[in-house]
Amino acid sequence: MDRAELARLLGTTPHVGEPRSTAVAIAESDPGSFMAAFAAAVSEGGPVFLSDPAWGEKERSALQRLMALPPAKTGGRGAETRGWLMIPSGGSSGEIKFARHDEETIAAAVLGFGSHFGVQKVNVIGLLPLHHVSGLMAWMRCVLTGGTYRAWDWKRLEGGDAPRLPVDGDWFLSLVPTQLQRLLAQPELIVWLRQFRAIFLGGGPTWPELSEAAAQAGLPIVLSYGMTETAAMVAAQRPDEFAAGERNSGSALPHARIEITAEGTVRIGGDSVYRGYWPEWREDREVLTDDLGRLDSKGRLTILGRRDAVIITGGKKVAPNEVEAALRATGQFEDVAVIGVPDGEWGQAIVACYPAQGRTPDLAGIAGRLGQLQLAAHKHPKRYVAVKDWPRNAQGKINRAALLAQVK
Repeated sequence: MDRAELARLLGTTPHVGEPRSTAVAIAESDPGSFMAAFAAAVSEGGPVFLSDPAWGEKERSALQRLMALPPAKTGGRGAETRGWLMIPSGGSSGEIKFARHDEETIAAAVLGFGSHFGVQKVNVIGLLPLHHVSGLMAWMRCVLTGGTYRAWDWKRLEGGDAPRLPVDGDWFLSLVPTQLQRLLAQPELIVWLRQFRAIFLGGGPTWPELSEAAAQAGLPIVLSYGMTETAAMVAAQRPDEFAAGERNSGSALPHARIEITAEGTVRIGGDSVYRGYWPEWREDREVLTDDLGRLDSKGRLTILGRRDAVIITGGKKVAPNEVEAALRATGQFEDVAVIGVPDGEWGQAIVACYPAQGRTPDLAGIAGRLGQLQLAAHKHPKRYVAVKDWPRNAQGKINRAALLAQVK
């Protein structure tokens, strides 16, 4: 598939003549407006930058600076037309980068998805924003397979208004863990969720209590793993694996290769891997992540946390996700995030943060409860902080840098 074919699949006529040479940015919060702008940009040619409409002045200035840069020289026949789609990455924790993709990386990811799940036509209820790789690829799976994509507002669904699903066809849904937690509190929405072929959970760790609640409700949950640089999903369970008690991210999709390095980090290869961060170009079709993981004897991936998020307190290493899971298991937190704060005595002190707007946890007995859950004493938080502006985005990712700035 080339760019002209993608334009036709999007319902537009490919541009005739010289393609547009200047870059264009798409910053639309309305799904219909985004789709129309994206289709036009694909047809006209030239670099296309996806951006978050909620970005502030700092992010918008970075976008304008990057759009003005010329692309790096590329090699090989037809290489000048590759890497034209810029998908934002890294904006939640540092400088915004744009991973370069194109119709070839997108098609590879879609074909691998269809093969892994044994479907020819993908239908999606879309809750995630289309400028994010998870939302974009859900839509692209529908476009490239001739399926139906139906955008739906999260607040509308959370309020109990769910779209009616046709009785035929394979329908898919993507949620972040906190969204699933809220939907499980409504029996009528549990019935609705059971209709899907698969419900993908991503954007952050799924704590054990949530997994068990979803399993008890009979939901077709699929735990998965992917990133912007790989055009979203590269590993996933199948629904029967979750139902059987598996709590890993599943095996590699056909288009991807996954291995664990000697340092314990995840390395991914395959045709959906990005072509560099704009304006740079990379020929290597592998990406070394900062995620720590392991593969079992059947090739199923378990993510253990991020290498750069490890807290070193009193000379001992602590994984934030382990502490967060234990805190959630106490039943006292609707949401919680653990960070390491500089400390003169410990090097870093473990601090548990929670939203100030939610239910106030009963902190008096938490230490004893954590002990009952067999969390080692050096992993217990030294402080608990209610945070006014809770920095978890629509994709479920927590901005730990923003938390640190509020707590220090």
